[in-house]
Amino acid sequence: MAQSAKPRLVGFNHVALEVGDIEEALAFYGRLFKFELRGKSKDMAFIDLGDQFIALQKGRKQPADDGRHFGLVVDDKQVAKKALEAAGVKLLDGPFLDFLDPWGNRVEVVDYADIQFTKAPHVLRGMRLDIAKNKGALKELAEKGMAP
Repeated sequence: MAQSAKPRLVGFNHVALEVGDIEEALAFYGRLFKFELRGKSKDMAFIDLGDQFIALQKGRKQPADDGRHFGLVVDDKQVAKKALEAAGVKLLDGPFLDFLDPWGNRVEVVDYADIQFTKAPHVLRGMRLDIAKNKGALKELAEKGMAP
């Protein structure tokens, strides 16, 4: 029997987070991060990440996340940590910069320079960002034949 063709996974377009209230969620994330809205309605908001986005959807139904999380990439992880602390957000124990938002969504903050995730030069230019990868991230990319 022949194996059927399968599409190849190539990335994420967006992550959807369930929150209790759209305005409260925008205010919470606005205290922590600089961002622009891609769009908003009564029950949804879309935070622009250049060629990706986070969708905030009204209506959290499940308990707080434990291990399940997503990694949110920032231009400066240390500045993010200071912003989290200044906003009184409790950081979770462990080796990473993780926190729970008020609705129980677990977020891990990662620095763009430290990871192999890469935005195309024209996307970075459009986002008005000038960020370089560190040696470790460049090594990971080179090992996959993806070094810039």
